Amino acid sequence: MSEPTAEDNGKPISQQDLCIPEKEAPKDSCCSSLKIFIVALSFAYFSKTLCGTYMKSAITQIERRFDLSSSAVGLIDGSFEMGNLLFLAVVSHFGARLHRPRLIGMGCFLMAIGSALTGLPHFFMGRYKYDTVIQGSLNKTVSIAPCQYPMVPNDYSNAHIKPSNNTGTGCVKDPGSSMWIYVFLGNALRGIGETPVTPLGISYIDDFAKAENSAFYISCLQTIMLLGPMFGFLLGSMCARLYVDIGFVNIDSVTITPQDARWVGAWWLGFFVSSAILVLAGVPFWFLPRSLTKQGEEGKENSNVDQGNKEQPVLPTTHSIKLSDIAKGFLPSLKRLLCTPAYFLLLCGIVLKFNSFIGLLTFKAKYMEQQFGQSASRANFLIGVLILPVVAVGIFLGGLLMKRYKLSVVAGAQLSFITSFSAFLLLLLQFGTKCENLPVAGLTVSYNGTPDTSYDERSLMSQCNQDCSCSTSEWDPVCSDSGITYVSPCLAGCTASTGQGKNTVFHNCSCVLTPSPVEGSRSVSLGQCPRGPACTRSFTSYMAVSVLSSFINSLGTTPGYMITIRCITPELKSLALGIQTLVMRTLGGIPAPVYFGALIDSTCLKWGMKSCGGRGACRMYDSNMYRVIFLSLTTCLSGCSYFFIIAVIVLLRKQFSKEEVKALQQTASKKNEIELQAPEKRHPDGSKTDTREKTETTNAEG
Repeated sequence: MSEPTAEDNGKPISQQDLCIPEKEAPKDSCCSSLKIFIVALSFAYFSKTLCGTYMKSAITQIERRFDLSSSAVGLIDGSFEMGNLLFLAVVSHFGARLHRPRLIGMGCFLMAIGSALTGLPHFFMGRYKYDTVIQGSLNKTVSIAPCQYPMVPNDYSNAHIKPSNNTGTGCVKDPGSSMWIYVFLGNALRGIGETPVTPLGISYIDDFAKAENSAFYISCLQTIMLLGPMFGFLLGSMCARLYVDIGFVNIDSVTITPQDARWVGAWWLGFFVSSAILVLAGVPFWFLPRSLTKQGEEGKENSNVDQGNKEQPVLPTTHSIKLSDIAKGFLPSLKRLLCTPAYFLLLCGIVLKFNSFIGLLTFKAKYMEQQFGQSASRANFLIGVLILPVVAVGIFLGGLLMKRYKLSVVAGAQLSFITSFSAFLLLLLQFGTKCENLPVAGLTVSYNGTPDTSYDERSLMSQCNQDCSCSTSEWDPVCSDSGITYVSPCLAGCTASTGQGKNTVFHNCSCVLTPSPVEGSRSVSLGQCPRGPACTRSFTSYMAVSVLSSFINSLGTTPGYMITIRCITPELKSLALGIQTLVMRTLGGIPAPVYFGALIDSTCLKWGMKSCGGRGACRMYDSNMYRVIFLSLTTCLSGCSYFFIIAVIVLLRKQFSKEEVKALQQTASKKNEIELQAPEKRHPDGSKTDTREKTETTNAEG
């Protein structure tokens, strides 16, 4: 092979010049700064969603521990969005012009502090106490006669037994009765810390990634993000199975089980675990650059450096921009954004959909507990193991479809609508998957066994227990062999007991209809009666429909997310994502848990009582009304959102069809200009020929 000559077409060739083509088409580095940022952002998403979904999974435990109603605990859950609102619009607008990675790192540290503050009240509340007549701390069997002595004797002290209700002057208020305020503040602080993560992270990726890779990266981000909720619910399942005061009390002395409505799990433990994870997630962002080279333009940058243009920056620096200059453009940018019809209608549809989603996510585990008799631990476990993995797969496949077939904005909107509406139709089947009310004497059935739902506590009293001086405010359920549950051994009319702790059995119960074949007398055992096999089959059908509908709905998540980014001008991307999140938090994240909780409270049949009087947490719901209200609310909100989504698709079709026609006209006009400005060709004899004349002659001959 010959060496390159000194001249080729009059130009010198050097070894450096030969290497230039290789630099023009570089391969993406496996450890480029953009990919490191995506990995770090994925872990931050994982951490924040783990903590957020753990909060959702601990709703029931917090409600019982602080003796709150569902609407009150919904307000605590909404404090996250309240904190988010304080800084979201400002961070979205100003943050795009500041050091975005470091702002995200600061947010992670704030979330860690808020999570730790949420779990801190556990150490200042004292031991958890619940209503019971069982002396679990005794080492010997003591016969208890609930009918004669409904209130617990003073000489049988038990750390778990809740004192009798006393509204007089001698009542000592529970020191932890107001501690829920710290849970509220910690959750709000976590919301403030979450503010920069999503809008700044997504805009950072979209600014420096190739257009065809942006959707794929975001879908990968959302897929990895869903590992957070999966582990969050699994963490919630594990903590709900542990007793709240584990490590501080003898577990053998606890007479209730995780299936009991009085059970409180170790809700505080998961918040400290998630706090440690959030600290780790915030570290990498402090070492990432403020800006990057646009993906695919690295070769051009390298070429410029080799040619001596070392002083040319990658992107215009913004360190000299003043905040006052940025603030001047905020209101005009906001006006431009909200005056975009497609974006505004899409925002309305998203708000309705988000209301439905937040209500469903917040109270889904509780719905499974009350409707199908599942424990909080099992409900959280099934959500984390069955539903969330298929959602992750669906989101990933949706992003893959966008990348593989290069779907346009209109095609992405249509795909999102079709998948979401199909899932909506499937959810309607859940109205038929139900369990009947658990038979509880005085609440869902009368004492003679006939169905009769009552919201009046006076119905708990009957002729069979009227001489027992029972308290109707207690909740210490016992189960008879006939399958009927009684609110307490006293209300069952029991006069004797055998055994100790969890194994206590009460005898000679005057309200029990059928004598026990084992004891030869009317007996009851601790705890509610289990549900029948028909309820188990209904629960299996319910989970199958939930898994299938979740997968179908998730296929359109990424295409739907890209509509927000692509239906507005590029310079408004960060603001558009920020305003979208702001409106979702304001009109969905804050009110949805509150009004969902208030409607759920309206179905309560038996309320617990606080130590000094006042309504506590609900012990039992009317499961039929719970199902109708909960499912009707979620489906109505989702159904109304589709009217707005259809309008968005129509607008996008018109908008992009006009743009295509305009693009074709511009192409045609440019072609005509090129033909009109075609250069004259010179013949060897020196004569000139106009290419336009040649074209016309050729056309005439044709």
